[in-house]
Amino acid sequence: QLVESGGGSVQAGGSLRLSCAPSGLPYPSYSMGWFRQPPGKEREGVAAIDRGGSTTYADSVKGRFTISKDNAKNTLYLQMDSPKPEDTAMYYCAADLNYGLNPKLFGYWGQGTQVTVS
Repeated sequence: QLVESGGGSVQAGGSLRLSCAPSGLPYPSYSMGWFRQPPGKEREGVAAIDRGGSTTYADSVKGRFTISKDNAKNTLYLQMDSPKPEDTAMYYCAADLNYGLNPKLFGYWGQGTQVTVS
C-alpha cells in the first residue's frame, strides 16, 4: 500500500513537497517513482529513483523537481520548486522492481494527491 500526501494548491513559482509512505513492501529493494495525470490526459512519468539512489526525470521537470527517499523513514519525496500551471495534475506514487518513467513498469500504486498550480 502506498499513501501520498502533501498535495494542494500552490502559486506558480512557489514550492510544494509531496510524500509517499509505502507499507507492506520491502521498500529499500524497490524502485519508486512519481507519476501524474492531468485532466483528460494519460498518466505520465515525472521522476523515478532506483534502489541504489539513481534518478531520472521527465524533461519537463528537470531542474525544478527533485525526487528523493529517506530509507530510515521509509518515505519517498518529490520536491516541486518553481511549479507551473501546466504541472497541475493528480500525482501518484508507484513502486516496483522495474525502473524508469513508463507507468507500465510499475505495479504498485497509491491513490494519488491533487496538485493545482495557479
